[in-house]
Amino acid sequence: MSGPAATCAIGVMAKAPRSGRSKTRLCPPLTPDQAATLSAAFLRDTTANILEAARAAPIAAYAAYAPHGAETSVVPHLAVGTHLVLADGSTPVPASVEGFGRCLLQAVEAMLAHGHAAACVLSSDIPTLPTHVLVAAARILLAPGERGVLGACDDGGYYILGLKQTHARLFAEIAWSTDTVAAATRARAREIGLELVELEPWYDVDDAVSLARLCAESAGYAAPATRAVLARLSEPVPA
Repeated sequence: MSGPAATCAIGVMAKAPRSGRSKTRLCPPLTPDQAATLSAAFLRDTTANILEAARAAPIAAYAAYAPHGAETSVVPHLAVGTHLVLADGSTPVPASVEGFGRCLLQAVEAMLAHGHAAACVLSSDIPTLPTHVLVAAARILLAPGERGVLGACDDGGYYILGLKQTHARLFAEIAWSTDTVAAATRARAREIGLELVELEPWYDVDDAVSLARLCAESAGYAAPATRAVLARLSEPVPA
């Protein structure tokens, strides 16, 4: 079997890196310009990581971008070979799906509409996620049978959610950006009788503590663009 129907789409949730609007929870210790530069590096590394995983499993790389019209601001920060889908929350969804859930659901629907057998939405705050996790997600979803995959973050959110068909209920009545997101998503899956296969936990980089963890970490994906930015940020300021 070949073609889109034999593949798993993995799309990073991508916003155009902008000073003062990107990774604002990292300011301080970073300046707004530094945070935007790091955000761009995260996108580069995450999309490159997806393409690296595609060497071991039938995966298609996507960036689910926002806002509308931001293509030219997003594309320069993506690894070559990454496709685009709009995920700005503008499509009709059930009233119970609000906020960021609208964007996530739109991304899943758009990737599945391209004919892929499965689709995953992926955080843009996990530049060092081990490549084998993405490979595992694709293989689990492409095996026969209905199921989803979930990769939880240490802070109670999740870094990846993968589905074989659209399940709007998984995005309904979720308090986004809280420590209850993963637990609530598991509860929604139980409500609809969907098996969720849990992947290994990882952490997202969204505050000063997790940034320090990233700087000290030596495991996971190499994340060369991110490492290069961190190296520049650690250089002494000229007198």
